[in-house]
Amino acid sequence: MDLKEHIRGVPDFPKPGIFFYDISTLLRNADAWQVAMGRLANVVRAYHPTVLAGVESRGFLLAAPLALKLGCGFVMLRKRGKLPGPTVGYDYDLEYGTDRIEIQADAVEKGARVVVVDDLLATGGTMAAGIKLLQNVGAEVVAAAALIELTFLEGRKKFDVPFEALVQYDE
Repeated sequence: MDLKEHIRGVPDFPKPGIFFYDISTLLRNADAWQVAMGRLANVVRAYHPTVLAGVESRGFLLAAPLALKLGCGFVMLRKRGKLPGPTVGYDYDLEYGTDRIEIQADAVEKGARVVVVDDLLATGGTMAAGIKLLQNVGAEVVAAAALIELTFLEGRKKFDVPFEALVQYDE
């Protein structure tokens, strides 16, 4: 199955000049969703993770059911102020300004084998920040994965762990 046939492209969203890859069309198609999760499970399983870390927010849609399928734990990497209890954060640069990603302080045990999962890898800043944050709390980040990679933005160059994507767009 060609998963690209189930991903809708939306021009000028969320602002003019941006081409948005909408995975909601894939998620609502039971066959495409099953195929995508099966393929992602095969890719991620090879890294023997104990925990999957989903990046807010569409990364949750992939990482949580994938963790269940693989028998792993699932943790959330969220924007500032979205998690209850004590948190640990990591500040990172954006094209215009900075942002912060956080995890609950007790979310992962030191030495946990973690794969970071998001729906899409573009410039790589958020994925790189999530990897650094997990490393800072003592996790062993063994890989990162996404459903979609925009290869022309070279986001995978921003981090030093193996990266896997099911679908790639070259422009």
